[in-house]
Amino acid sequence: MKKITVFLICFFAFSNIFAQDRVITTGVPFLLIAADARAAGMADIGVATSADAYSQQWNPAKYAFAIEKVGIGVSYTPYLTDLVNDISLGQLNYYNRINERSAFAGSLRYFSLGDIELRQNFDDVPNVVSPNELAVDVSYALKLSERFSMAVAARYIRSQLRIPDTQGDASAASSFAVDVAGYYQSEEEAYDSFNGRWRGGFNFQNLGPKINYDADVSDLTSNFLPANMRLGGGFDFIFDDYNKIGLNAEVTKLLVPSPQKLEDVNGDGIIDSADQTIIRNDYQRIGWVSGIFQSFGDAPDGFSEELKEFTWALGAEYNYQDSFALRLGYFNEHETKGARKYFSFGAGFKYTVIKLDVSYLFSASRVKNPLENTLRFSLTFNFGDKYDEY
Repeated sequence: MKKITVFLICFFAFSNIFAQDRVITTGVPFLLIAADARAAGMADIGVATSADAYSQQWNPAKYAFAIEKVGIGVSYTPYLTDLVNDISLGQLNYYNRINERSAFAGSLRYFSLGDIELRQNFDDVPNVVSPNELAVDVSYALKLSERFSMAVAARYIRSQLRIPDTQGDASAASSFAVDVAGYYQSEEEAYDSFNGRWRGGFNFQNLGPKINYDADVSDLTSNFLPANMRLGGGFDFIFDDYNKIGLNAEVTKLLVPSPQKLEDVNGDGIIDSADQTIIRNDYQRIGWVSGIFQSFGDAPDGFSEELKEFTWALGAEYNYQDSFALRLGYFNEHETKGARKYFSFGAGFKYTVIKLDVSYLFSASRVKNPLENTLRFSLTFNFGDKYDEY
């Protein structure tokens, strides 16, 4: 029974639905978990940072500005470590910069919820199930000018969370999604006592049909994908050939309709479960395309509530000779929309073609973060010729 409880907590924890006001929830929330330690060390910032092997999750358009021709990244993130030791997120990334203007990439994300023992009575022989979710995607990035690139990514999503029924039916839910991203990186400019470079990026990600965990494929049992808008910018302070500091800022918003107020919609003068059912069914009937546009103006309390649905994060990264890095970050989400607030820090070490990144997170909110007290690791291998950064 404890494992089932943990499973349910894990499935919803990333959206923090408990004891919050009109928190937006979606299916497959694992797509929003930062899978690499570099971004995690800067509070999940990645849309406008410099390119690396893990740009696929944050902004695939950055690959067109990658310095190394080929990169392979492997990362591992334990999840809910205070409760269990067998829930984790793994990721494998690959990119290849084809030429001066273009690059392609692919990645695999696998979220395992460990083994869960199901039994009717305490002394029954358990039925062991292993729920899991995965996403496989490919992307293509192209420079439209010397300083600006765009990319598209296609993603297949498979969610094996369904508990087998008496007939043994445990079919997986699946869907697909696309990302549309852009990235800008200026030339290195000379200032009074340092050189500098501006960066900017956007990514509209996980745009796709709803996912359904039941055999019934009606809209009333389907779940929105975590469609997301990322906007960010940054500036690099380049003091000399050895020392560089990057400052980054990022805002995000789920492109999913806001839950509506519970009110008397059937006109019987009483607010009861019948009204709740009507409101829920009307929400479920919203299509994923119309939901994207509706998400910008449907909050029940108007524009002030729409602003609360934006999260923001700040991050900094110090690099010494591109062989050692220190990172800090802060993430903020409004109290009525999930209340995730946390600080993060991390470090990176590079030796020849191998780079190791680690990160750690500690919560600044009354809502416990499922990644608290967790060390995250990423390993990167780079091969081939280097391209001119400037």
